[in-house]
Amino acid sequence: MLTRDVADGVHRVEDAHTNWYLVEEDGALAIVDTGFPRSWGSLGRALRALGRSHADVEAIVLTHAHFDHMGFARRAAVELQVPVWAHERELPVVRHPWRYDHERSRLRYARHLRFLAIFAGMGAMGALWVKGLDGARAYEAGATLPVPGRPTVVFTPGHTYGHSALHFADRGALIAGDAVVTLDPYTGRRGPQIVSGAATADSAEALRSLDAVAETGAATVLTGHGPPWTEGAEAIAARAREAGAS
Repeated sequence: MLTRDVADGVHRVEDAHTNWYLVEEDGALAIVDTGFPRSWGSLGRALRALGRSHADVEAIVLTHAHFDHMGFARRAAVELQVPVWAHERELPVVRHPWRYDHERSRLRYARHLRFLAIFAGMGAMGALWVKGLDGARAYEAGATLPVPGRPTVVFTPGHTYGHSALHFADRGALIAGDAVVTLDPYTGRRGPQIVSGAATADSAEALRSLDAVAETGAATVLTGHGPPWTEGAEAIAARAREAGAS
């Protein structure tokens, strides 16, 4: 499902309760996160709706490399011949999207009916067949990336060790990835929060990283799961701190 202009020139695509984004600048596109393998079809439909083509895509940027954000990254790198960018500490997960540290067993969340429904949807989108890739380009905290939109990297570790958000200051927007979400896929709980320990490496560090989210002062925060937040970065960070770990 495509939602145009969730921020200026930033378009949201949602597949199986997971968001990824198309960022436009002067006719060129950067893709931030890549959903699932079958999100490749969503990409084609979104490009047609925007009057764009695969040839307009110049780069893939990953906030992190969990399986639900790595979906078609390898295919794009091979077929579109575009670079894939990730934080230098994220590269091991880029290579192996199903190998990542998390604090708690996923099995304890099976009692949540929403968890079962959400992950059935992810499975239907090909989640179990996500492939990693070698040769991703490493970015560093504070860097301005040479991709359409020229975002600044905001280092937000905790969910993964190399997790980073992307600040589009001139558009008043932060693509937060899973540094903060408005839907936790593991509990089904809605509203600002960090992702549960079933997928988070260090919840205490993730809560501390909310300070970096707040400091951007972004008016709009675009999350990896759940609807956009339009009440400002400070407010979403404060609400997520109150919600705590789960």
